[in-house]
Amino acid sequence: MEVAIEKSWKEILSPEFEKPYFEQLVKYLHSEKEAGKKIYPPGSKIFRAFELTPFDKVKVVILGQDPYHNPGQAEGLSFSVPAGVTPPPSLMNIYKEIETDLCVKIDDKNGSLEGWAKQGVFLLNAILTVRASEPTSHSKIGWEKFTDAVIKAISDNREGVIFMLWGNFARNKRDLIDKEKHFILEAAHPSPLARGAFFGCRHFSKANKILEERGESGIDWTI
Repeated sequence: MEVAIEKSWKEILSPEFEKPYFEQLVKYLHSEKEAGKKIYPPGSKIFRAFELTPFDKVKVVILGQDPYHNPGQAEGLSFSVPAGVTPPPSLMNIYKEIETDLCVKIDDKNGSLEGWAKQGVFLLNAILTVRASEPTSHSKIGWEKFTDAVIKAISDNREGVIFMLWGNFARNKRDLIDKEKHFILEAAHPSPLARGAFFGCRHFSKANKILEERGESGIDWTI
């Protein structure tokens, strides 16, 4: 199939686009739209994480579950919302942890994580689309199979990538990652439902320490 996705990702993922499940996935999305269903994010932003973080630039992977399902929030990057949109509670907790961990101040009025993505933080949702007002409505239509292949491709073809797995859903992906080649940081989900269990994980300083010890630049988590 002809899929509009960033060139380096297209090269590495081209076998997936030819598989029957992916064709069925595309047909399902078309049928949803034909039935008048509102789907987030907009079609042009479904693969935005791939566009902003090419395959060979990935330093860190932060795995989310599925896009925000309210109007104007989903922009194709896990945990991120467009500039001007109020950051959701999980993102606010991420910001709080960064402030404590790194002794910095975050502009918590800005919920866009595009600045992270451009530095090599791959903000991947396991499910890349959602029906408006229906969380996880596009689970089990094929996206998980595709994004599992994405995680496996990173694990098999790159070295030293830092995977941040937050919450049980993300942690269940650990078996896709070669622990001998990569770094896995696990924590509770930043959602308020986790009652603060995310706080104190210090993943942001830990990631930068790993990168800097390898002679790479750390991530500026304040942008």
